[in-house]
Amino acid sequence: MAGLFPETRWTLVLAARRDPDKRRRALEEVVRPRWKALYVLARKLGLSPSDAEDAVQGFLARLIEGDLLERLDPGKGRLRAYLKSAFRHHLQNVREMQQAAKRGGGAAPADLAELETLLQSPSPSPEVVFDRAWALELFREALADLEQEFRSGERSGPFEVLEQLFAFGETTPYAELAAAHGMSVAQLKAFVHRARLRFRKLLQARAADTLAQGDGPDDEIKALLKVMAA
Repeated sequence: MAGLFPETRWTLVLAARRDPDKRRRALEEVVRPRWKALYVLARKLGLSPSDAEDAVQGFLARLIEGDLLERLDPGKGRLRAYLKSAFRHHLQNVREMQQAAKRGGGAAPADLAELETLLQSPSPSPEVVFDRAWALELFREALADLEQEFRSGERSGPFEVLEQLFAFGETTPYAELAAAHGMSVAQLKAFVHRARLRFRKLLQARAADTLAQGDGPDDEIKALLKVMAA
């Protein structure tokens, strides 16, 4: 039955738990881009910005170099759920040791201004803030994939229109966008419809990379959209 489903990168992480080389590559691709969600969780739980950065870097280093994955239950297939729980345990250990892990490890510099803005929004729990940051990054990655297709010439049209319309929050009216790009409203709607279908495929692929083999991405996307709308 396993052969009926394509392997995701998260599945490969699970399969390579005892193979450091394979595990490192998979974790670098799948886990490290989720540092924003981990950072806002740490901040929401009371850490200062610098301590939150240190805690995230220490956690990622321990995932890549250490044994955290050995305790992972493969039956719990969502990377999002595992990281949320494992990071909470890591923060407890950090507090008990009264020190943060050393920064570094080649991680991308934190866009702290964006994340601090996210932290200011009303939220019932640290878990919700974590899921919102996770969702934003997942959608951003899929949008970047779509942008690359436009840049490569695989797709044509004003990608900047999609950047405005596919963002969370208020968007520019169609009539205004159409006029700005020399299109009729009907042409713009047709362009956006085609792009939205492709964007959904890319989003499904990105979500699938964080799920266990055989799990469909639509439920994960639906859950994240619900969090963003709350």
